[in-house]
Amino acid sequence: MASRASLNKVMLIGNLTRDPELRYTPSGAAVCSFSVATNRSYVASDGEKKEETEFTRIVSWNKLAELCSQLLAKGRKVYVEGRLQTRSWETPDGQNRQQTEVVIVDMRILDSKKVAEEGRGESLDAILEANPVSTPVVPEKKPEEPMEEKKVKKAKSGEKGDEESVDLDDLPF
Repeated sequence: MASRASLNKVMLIGNLTRDPELRYTPSGAAVCSFSVATNRSYVASDGEKKEETEFTRIVSWNKLAELCSQLLAKGRKVYVEGRLQTRSWETPDGQNRQQTEVVIVDMRILDSKKVAEEGRGESLDAILEANPVSTPVVPEKKPEEPMEEKKVKKAKSGEKGDEESVDLDDLPF
């Protein structure tokens, strides 16, 4: 029997077109939505340079949704990774509607802290202080003692037992 593997993965780098909107479901799950604009440049058949912009709706859930709401703002450059999802519904007047969106599982901010402060009017430090993010505690590693010059045995023209001093700074790795 042949494998029927499939893949639904989306990776985008672009700029937010609006501030994120945070809502909560009746069960209390956080959901955040925003749009990302991605640009594509190409040369048309007539030799003219053209640029297209694609606008993609992004949705995040739970803790990632809260982080997106706190840290992102219109104009921020982000990397998002997730999957495509198409939702269907019927409007109150009986029309069927569909919307395709990217449900993300990872988000990385790609611009500087200065850009964030200009766009939002408050510092990221202030946002994070007011809304701390829990991170795993990793025990501190004991600093290593400086390595001393070691003696390395080296065979010279078939002779054994000769020792030569090697400076560790001379090693290529």
